[in-house]
Amino acid sequence: MDFFTADISDAHPDKVYVLDNEFKNYGGKQKAYGEVVTIKLDRNNTDLKNLLKDVDGTGKIVVVDVEDEYFAVVGDNLAKFAVDNNYEGLIVNGYVRDTFFTKDMDLILFARGTCSRKYAIETKGEVGVDVSFCGINFSQGDIVYADMDGVILSKELLI
Repeated sequence: MDFFTADISDAHPDKVYVLDNEFKNYGGKQKAYGEVVTIKLDRNNTDLKNLLKDVDGTGKIVVVDVEDEYFAVVGDNLAKFAVDNNYEGLIVNGYVRDTFFTKDMDLILFARGTCSRKYAIETKGEVGVDVSFCGINFSQGDIVYADMDGVILSKELLI
């Protein structure tokens, strides 16, 4: 994978959106890009788990928007489902856990931070809806590029 987010940003300053540097990578992959799959969760991760287990993720990055509470929606089990189903990674507007294990998995896993607690009450999520956080609107089919410098979004393929 021969790209750098800094080079893409320099070459296409009017076509990229830069995600807040608060997000850190908790996965083992240093670089990835792919087509956006969006999901909005109301605390519970059941619909995300089903997406990662049941849908081929080849060439895709899941962008997860979560109600703003302090609990984890992705851990080593969901990360393993993503790897097993060929996803390039996940970007979580929320928290992750089990980072001792996810740091060695072959995916990017950008999130706001970590939290040991998970949310247990089942609620419904929405797949394929626009999600917006950090001033960026993510839509199904957009393209995300991620590396050690961070995450950028484009409405079209730039490499």
